[in-house]
Amino acid sequence: MLVAAIDLGTVSSRLLTARIEDGRVVESTKRTVITDLGEGVDATGRLSDAAIARVYEAVAGFVREIQAFGPDAVCTTLTSAARDAQNGEDLIDKLASLGLCPQVIPGEIEARLTFYGVAHDFSGERIAVADSGGGSTEFAVGAYTPGMPLELEGVRSLNIGCRRVTDRFLAGDPPAAEQIDAASAWARDQFETYWRTCACRPDRLVAVGGTVTTLVAMVHKLAVYDSSFVHLHELSLADVQACIDMMSSIPADKIAELPGIQPKRAPVMLGGAVIIRELMRAGGYEALTVSENSLLVGMANTIGEVLRGQTPVIGWTPELSR
Repeated sequence: MLVAAIDLGTVSSRLLTARIEDGRVVESTKRTVITDLGEGVDATGRLSDAAIARVYEAVAGFVREIQAFGPDAVCTTLTSAARDAQNGEDLIDKLASLGLCPQVIPGEIEARLTFYGVAHDFSGERIAVADSGGGSTEFAVGAYTPGMPLELEGVRSLNIGCRRVTDRFLAGDPPAAEQIDAASAWARDQFETYWRTCACRPDRLVAVGGTVTTLVAMVHKLAVYDSSFVHLHELSLADVQACIDMMSSIPADKIAELPGIQPKRAPVMLGGAVIIRELMRAGGYEALTVSENSLLVGMANTIGEVLRGQTPVIGWTPELSR
């Protein structure tokens, strides 16, 4: 069957079109547009008109691609920025006018979907999965073996993300050392609290999201992004620190010129790298595994389960448009 999933995050809007066979994605195409939906939301509690317009324009393009693809069903989700905003309905109404069924999902569902998308590559292995986005970081610890129940613990969503940290702490361009220190301490304290709740920390930490995939591209100076190279690549704490050192003394327009960086991601990239460093430090990880499979893949598999009349593995049923 053919499915399509749209995920509208705090920094990026993403589309996945996929073919599913035997209960898993076997072929897919992903497109990402930096739309910065969460710009200013941490301070104002509202989505700006400009941000809504950027997302609407990106999704209108996605809809045209979806119509050409001809899927059996489409799912559209919104995450942290839409959860925080008082006027999220303004965006939802515009998206509904495109024939979609947009839904704002709770952080725990976001974490479950992401874990489910990642875990297919680690069948039966107990892993920790972290999805560091623009407004929040989702955690889930557990294991999944196809055909068996999903075993999850420590499912949590924390309001720590690259856009939120940048807006709240990193006012300078480049930010002052004390601003970076304050951001680091704020993130580290919350991450340490989370890791203390894990009775037995898994040996493997898997991270998803634009920050970690971009960090791999930066470390290896990828002039052209190669998802097959990035997927399941290891990123060390030393690698992350080297990227922070590279970015911390230059303005965002110079960060945008570094190999591996999407120019529109540059303003929040230092904040994102600081978050990843503190996530690893707090958990005692010297390295993590980067996955390209995230919420979108988990959603694609979940759509397939709904279309087959099955109870979704993650315990949540999405609204679908056809």
